[in-house]
Amino acid sequence: MSLKPSWLKVKAPGGETHQRLKKLLRERNLHTVCEEASCPNVGECWGSGTATFMLLGDVCTRACKFCNVKLGNPRGLVDDLEPEKTAEAVATLGLEYIVLTMVNRDDLPDQGAQHVARTIRLIRAAAPELLLETLVGDFRGDRDCIAAVVDAAPHVFGHNIETTEPLQKRVRDHRASYAQSLGVLEHAKKLAPERFTKSSLMLGLGETDADLEQSFRDLRAVGVDFLTLGQYLRPTADHLPVERFVTPMEFDEWRDRALAHGFKYVASGPLVRSSYRAGEFYLSSLIRERSGDQG
Repeated sequence: MSLKPSWLKVKAPGGETHQRLKKLLRERNLHTVCEEASCPNVGECWGSGTATFMLLGDVCTRACKFCNVKLGNPRGLVDDLEPEKTAEAVATLGLEYIVLTMVNRDDLPDQGAQHVARTIRLIRAAAPELLLETLVGDFRGDRDCIAAVVDAAPHVFGHNIETTEPLQKRVRDHRASYAQSLGVLEHAKKLAPERFTKSSLMLGLGETDADLEQSFRDLRAVGVDFLTLGQYLRPTADHLPVERFVTPMEFDEWRDRALAHGFKYVASGPLVRSSYRAGEFYLSSLIRERSGDQG
């Protein structure tokens, strides 16, 4: 695939809020998916008061072929103070909206679910006005793990199906599956139907229009409220190649097509990621819902 088109170029991260957050993270040995996954929007999101904290360390037990997070076996190692340190950092920074994501921890008996739940509760106690979204793994479909996170009451429960069904085996780790991911989202919605659920798809991996439309139908069938659509960008030469760069105009068209399926809100664009400008995403959705506009 040729060099990235002009619409994928972004400014280098900087600014006072960005530097302050980076310093605080280093002091507390905390991780963000913004940095670990080399997100192109780190400067924009941090500068606007939104950050995505990555829990349970920076080593993932899954070998998804699109992801730049380190692969390995943490052998049960967990920083038991991470929930407290994360809550303290969030309260100190005065952030408006955070996303708590996680590395997959197949090496742990509960796959890290209780650790995530404890972090949610501590953050909500330390910063009750904050809006909090989770972006969790599939927990291998374990309903007790899903319930542990839902019971901690995040404002948004997110889990990504990542790509269309025919591409799952080529893109994701063999322990993940399309059906399993849909089951996670469905169970979370059943446990707390009053709360929002969210998922994300990468484009440019070789998906067909028909398969994307089917994914929209499948996500809506399990009650998913919010959707993000973004361009897959190859992190290194060892990862899957980009099959195609989708144009901004096409992303606009896909947003409209997704909205037609009944999502409450869709963020769609070349640089959109599952946590992209999440605070604005959430608030826009609330405004739409309260005004009776279901998109």
